Amino acid sequence: MQEAFELEAAPDLVARYNVAPTQEAPVVLQSSEAARPRHLAMLRWGLVPEFAREPSGGARAINARSESVASRPTFRESFRQRRCLVPANGFYEWQARGRGKQPYLAARRDGLPFAFAGLWSEWRERPSDTPLRTFAILTCPPNRILEEIHDRMPVVLDPERYEAWLDPDATVDQLKELLRPAPEEPWEVRPVSQRVNSVRNDDVGCLDPPAQSLLF
Repeated sequence: MQEAFELEAAPDLVARYNVAPTQEAPVVLQSSEAARPRHLAMLRWGLVPEFAREPSGGARAINARSESVASRPTFRESFRQRRCLVPANGFYEWQARGRGKQPYLAARRDGLPFAFAGLWSEWRERPSDTPLRTFAILTCPPNRILEEIHDRMPVVLDPERYEAWLDPDATVDQLKELLRPAPEEPWEVRPVSQRVNSVRNDDVGCLDPPAQSLLF
């Protein structure tokens, strides 16, 4: 992680297998101070904009559509000023099958970590309060590997584009150029256990093959 994201220090992280909205997760932030490079921080998943009256709406703002992120009030200020990298080494998508949904794991074949394009924000009920820091993940249309499973996928940034995404001087047009489906080549997708359908399950068993196929 330290090498992949050029962090100031090696992070001390616990393995997670089923991160859910409203839970904390690590994100990579770019400091505005020249002496402090990229660093890892724990933020809550579900963006709460600064103007929100209360924070409960963050549970509905876990993803931001790349097509409208520059204009949607919830996300536009963060899109222009507060962007981040959200590290992962896999993500789930669900395919509707009859009366149920089958989860699939998407990951790089080499197992290396990657980054979603993310946005973050700070919210305070009162100016003197410690800020609640939250984030959302950008989404886009799927690549050819995922299009048979779901009609959206997270925006996965190529490592050579991390700097461009975090650049505080980037224009809206330059940023939009980065919001595209990941190329198919390094990815693989496989069905996993339906245990991942419950947020109570957060262990390596979530990655097991499904016990049985869903009925059509």
